[in-house]
Amino acid sequence: MSETKHVMSPLLSAVMEARAGELMAADCPSRVVLSHVCSRWGVLVLVVLREGMHRFSELRRRIGGVSEKMLSQTLQNLEGDGFVERKSLPVVPPHVEYRLTPLGEEVAEQVENLATWIEQNLPRIMQARPVLEGQ
Repeated sequence: MSETKHVMSPLLSAVMEARAGELMAADCPSRVVLSHVCSRWGVLVLVVLREGMHRFSELRRRIGGVSEKMLSQTLQNLEGDGFVERKSLPVVPPHVEYRLTPLGEEVAEQVENLATWIEQNLPRIMQARPVLEGQ
């Protein structure tokens, strides 16, 4: 009987050895994920996608002020982190749909709670801000 030797790729090996992140460590990959999730556009994309599947143009309409470039980059980052699933349908014109993965649902719930808290407490936050001269 011949034995097959399995060679693990460096990436797979790193994933298998992964442990909880150390956010305060300068070289921890959790910082990159945090920057994707907590960016202005990352938060808004995750909140909108909690409603369900959306096409690119629908996302852009729902998220006021986001450029095509920033939305595309944000979606790519969130997809790369495993939070967003991109589905391309073979039709003309091209039809691409985005939805949250189960992992994306978890993180989106967390950022939506923070966003809701900010919206609900905006009067208190604005009142706590120092008054800037000349404005």
